Amino acid sequence: MTIHSALLVAAALAAAPVTSTISNRTGQEESVVWLSLFDGETLNGWRASEEPGTFRVHDGAIVVKGPRSHLYYIGPVQQHDFKNFELTLEVRTFPSSNSGVYFHTEWQAIGFPQKGYEVQVNNSHKDPSRTGGLWGIQNNLKNVAADNQWFTLTIRVEGKRVVTKVGQTVVADYTEEENPVRNARVAHRRIGSGTFALQGHDPGSETHFRSIRVRVLP
Repeated sequence: MTIHSALLVAAALAAAPVTSTISNRTGQEESVVWLSLFDGETLNGWRASEEPGTFRVHDGAIVVKGPRSHLYYIGPVQQHDFKNFELTLEVRTFPSSNSGVYFHTEWQAIGFPQKGYEVQVNNSHKDPSRTGGLWGIQNNLKNVAADNQWFTLTIRVEGKRVVTKVGQTVVADYTEEENPVRNARVAHRRIGSGTFALQGHDPGSETHFRSIRVRVLP
């Protein structure tokens, strides 16, 4: 192969779509399609609740900054209804910011989502529950990421089990009991199915999200 041909092959591989063959957790090879939920340019497929101005797109990321609001995925992928899945997002927080990623939730016009679980995004806010924990259910009290730096957050749900990771570090590994005993603020939350939502917590918080991708698991 000539040097020119090798360069053409390398360029073609670099431009390949996000569809790859990887090993699953049992070691078997399978074709896995990762589907993008955010086009990097618009909020198409997403719908904000009571303060839509809290969300905008800048430099390929969803910027979350403003009064409390939640941005729900309402797009065509899986008819925005996910049960078993793996979701990955690149996240960047800023000092004193508080945010979160909800799953198994549904559109709600006002207030904090009542359905689904929240995976916390918080590296320096006064709330002691840190990034990667399941807020109010299995909180994480240790910093696993830093402000002003991009990190990858992964959420995997299979049946009643939820595993979250920051980078390659497992933060939460929780299996929902049949009749979980919880405090009143989260007593109603259950693993089921639904969509995703990004949280705008308060006017003093700023968080950025990009490269939001999901793959549907059996």
